[in-house]
Amino acid sequence: MGRVFMVDLEGKIYICKHCKTHLSTDQDIMSKTFQCSHGRAYLFNDVVNISIGVKENRMMISGLYTVVDIFCVGCGSNVGWKYEFAHDNRQKYKEGKSVLELYKISGPHDSNDLVSDGDDA
Repeated sequence: MGRVFMVDLEGKIYICKHCKTHLSTDQDIMSKTFQCSHGRAYLFNDVVNISIGVKENRMMISGLYTVVDIFCVGCGSNVGWKYEFAHDNRQKYKEGKSVLELYKISGPHDSNDLVSDGDDA
């Protein structure tokens, strides 16, 4: 196994709650209306510093999908899932997008834990 190179993001970022690895930015949010088994989740256009699990079919609120769980490369924590294939044509926009579960990440959605690399003027 080779060395893991991590991407450092700029701006308002979302990080792994356990190890603070950068995962995505507020500019990559596509939707804030997703739900997971433990509460709210956001749909992101792009997520970095992750590894993926095994493809599996999963029945969700909006239908059947082929998904992979996604894991933080910093600590190995499961942080959400990625849509590989939507079986319903109306849900195709989700393919290739990732869902991060809010209870597993920190970021601008946390009023007490704003994550930014710049000045908050």
